Amino acid sequence: MNQDEVLRRMAQGEPALAGSPAHQVMHELAQAALRLTMELNSRYHTPEEVRELFSQITGKPVDDSFALFPPFHTDCGKNITVGKNVFINACCCFQDQGGITIGDGCLIGHGVVLATINHGFPSEHRKDNYPAAIHVGQNVWIGSSATILPGVTVGDGAIIAAGAVVTKDVPPMTVVGGVPARIIKRITEKATRVSA
Repeated sequence: MNQDEVLRRMAQGEPALAGSPAHQVMHELAQAALRLTMELNSRYHTPEEVRELFSQITGKPVDDSFALFPPFHTDCGKNITVGKNVFINACCCFQDQGGITIGDGCLIGHGVVLATINHGFPSEHRKDNYPAAIHVGQNVWIGSSATILPGVTVGDGAIIAAGAVVTKDVPPMTVVGGVPARIIKRITEKATRVSA
């Protein structure tokens, strides 16, 4: 089983059971991601160098408008797709085996966690990996230290408040916050400042 096949299966939600060939490939992907993220995080890089390293991490080019402030962590990297004018602030962790898609114009605050893997509940299945993709729409703002869990879709224009734990889909043009996150308010196009 090769990396492309495992990534495709994971993006389709197929589990990777502990000890399986897919699980072994996940470990290989993690080692490659650790090597590249260590390079990204270990010293200063120009914005152009950051984009090049991030492109190597994801295995696909990023737009010249993409910006990231290291450190950044991922245990896969190859199932991350980002749009144009995306900014990722420092200390974010993306567990992307299940697939993470980030739309154009997104702002991602310090220390955000996007986690696409869950584990089996019975103790004998705790090391089994159950992926579910995260989709972040366009012009979304994710506040510092927010966590988005497997299978969540965040609608266009939404705001995730700092520290929120998002367990279910977020409608477009809403502010959500809390643990677990709930809708706080709707966003109107006329609003110039939103207090979350």
